[in-house]
Amino acid sequence: MNQIKTWLIRIGVIGAGSAFVLGTLVFAYAYFTVKIPDANAFVNSQATVIEYADGSEIGRIGSENRTVVKLANIPLDVRHAVMAAEDRNFYSEHAFSPTGILRALYNNLKGGSLQGGSTITQQYAKTAFLTPQRNIQRKIKELVIAMKLENEFSKDQILESYLNTIYFGRGSYGVSTAAQVYFNRNINQLSVSQAAVIASVLRSPGYYDPGYPSGLKRLKARWAYVIDGMVKAGWLDQKKAKTLKFPTIQPRVSSGTLAGPKGYVISWVEHELLNLGFTDAQLQVGGLVVKTTLEKQAQQAAVDAVAKRTPAKAPDNLRIALVSIRPGTGEIVAMYGGQDYLKQQLNNATQATTQAGSSFKPFALIAALEQGISLQSTWDGTSPHVYWDAGAQQNYSVFNYGNEQFPSVTLADATAHSVNTVFVPLGIQAGTDKVIDAARRAGIPESVGMISTPSVSLGVASPHVIDVASAYATFAAQGVYAKPFIVKEVLGSNQGVLYESRIQAQQVFAADVMADLTSALQGVTKFGTASAALADFKRPSAGKTGTTTDNASAWFNGYTPQLATSVAMFRDNASQTLNGIGGLNAVTGGSFPARIWSYYMTGALKGLPKLSFPPAAHIGGTTPVDMSTAVPTLDPALAEKPTPIATRSSTTKKKK
Repeated sequence: MNQIKTWLIRIGVIGAGSAFVLGTLVFAYAYFTVKIPDANAFVNSQATVIEYADGSEIGRIGSENRTVVKLANIPLDVRHAVMAAEDRNFYSEHAFSPTGILRALYNNLKGGSLQGGSTITQQYAKTAFLTPQRNIQRKIKELVIAMKLENEFSKDQILESYLNTIYFGRGSYGVSTAAQVYFNRNINQLSVSQAAVIASVLRSPGYYDPGYPSGLKRLKARWAYVIDGMVKAGWLDQKKAKTLKFPTIQPRVSSGTLAGPKGYVISWVEHELLNLGFTDAQLQVGGLVVKTTLEKQAQQAAVDAVAKRTPAKAPDNLRIALVSIRPGTGEIVAMYGGQDYLKQQLNNATQATTQAGSSFKPFALIAALEQGISLQSTWDGTSPHVYWDAGAQQNYSVFNYGNEQFPSVTLADATAHSVNTVFVPLGIQAGTDKVIDAARRAGIPESVGMISTPSVSLGVASPHVIDVASAYATFAAQGVYAKPFIVKEVLGSNQGVLYESRIQAQQVFAADVMADLTSALQGVTKFGTASAALADFKRPSAGKTGTTTDNASAWFNGYTPQLATSVAMFRDNASQTLNGIGGLNAVTGGSFPARIWSYYMTGALKGLPKLSFPPAAHIGGTTPVDMSTAVPTLDPALAEKPTPIATRSSTTKKKK
């Protein structure tokens, strides 16, 4: 019996020895084969920050919400709080603590929870270089990397990397971002109490989340533990510790960084950056700072305008878009692409298209003015009316909105009241190809299809809202077209300039043509189709409403000398009418779109001086010239008989 016992002991010793030797060999192999990845590549990876023109933050692009800060810029109280919570002997002990590992293992075997046993160096190794999987191979790698880190880097360097790497919950990586997320403060503004809260959540951010009652209770207990640890380590005076109170924490924002209207702005900025040649990798982890042309006051005014002036109980598929551009520079100062980017990723302002309707009539007016046709020329605006389309060799019938009658009307008044039966012959007289040319020069890109038929003056084309806003900015700039842009400057992580925008502008229309155009478009806002909606707008303004067949889309495009803004309202399906929305029998450009425009412009221009437009140039003189017979016409009684051109606008009943 004793002999058997002796043999068992010997086998046990041999087994233990073999296991020790094998473990040593495995660890030695791991030590010489496991390499430390590029620490700087991970620690310095940070989100791209998108800023307003004034430098305040809009949002971020990137998988991790992180801002890297130097250890010297992290207050001692913050460092001490983190060490009190996670590794009080960080500066005096080695990369890993055998007793800590054994203690954690023992506690876990007993059924305890939340026992890590990892030093700060181990946590950094695990977070920065390893996957979240839990197995013996990963643990060995963690220990090896921790040991190598300690051999290659100082304690200060490791602590700095750790504080910029570790996850603090609520989507924040690094202590600087955590300060913003939990307290809306910069890292150097944190109090001792606040620093202790941030340190407390590190152990398990979800478990200690203060957004939940149970989490808040646990966090307060953990906070007291951290404060006590700071006192015991000699980092905090006990008398001061007794006076500390648990701080107020910012409410948790549960939505993503792209939620709401700002998601459309961030996604469009990302789109433009990729077009400028920046890679997706640069945007995700490059730590870029992107300064945009967007103005905070204007952008907020855009969001507020849509929120305040959108019709109540609107259908889910109602789309509203707004783009505002600074004339002469092309700078986009505000953009509203939709209510919530997380629900719909199509940007209504830059990607969606809808028929422009009477928004295109100014192009016909420009073509006419360039040929010397006066605003005081008189036209036959009766409705319906039939005109001969020489290009198509067929008749073209047109109606006014509501079949309104204007037996003899000046071109200026026809503009103010958006008389279709004047603008069709006007476009024919000036040349429909010239109308298209004016639209192109103003800023409507080649990607927007236009056909040289009488309907082109009535806006059967379907542009983006940004295209029309750009064109009206050309009007506001007295004929200077400037290519619209949103990215003003891009800085690298070292604050070096990687990209700087330049204004791309050129004179495309004569100043006298623009003066008369603006004079005519002022009639729209003073006594024409938008006058009711703009009654409270107290600045000189000019613009044009646009409403398409069956009220499928509605626009208001207007400008002051400082800003040009387009607002459009439409639905997913072009065959669906807007009528009935908001309790209106007819939703036109002079209703909700004009109201949104007025509310927005009032807020965006707040604090800026009131400027006037140049006086009219009176091209063609001020003496009325009868143009009622300038274009071949048929008897209006034949309106139902001729074959109309196959376009939606051939029988458009447009709002002025």
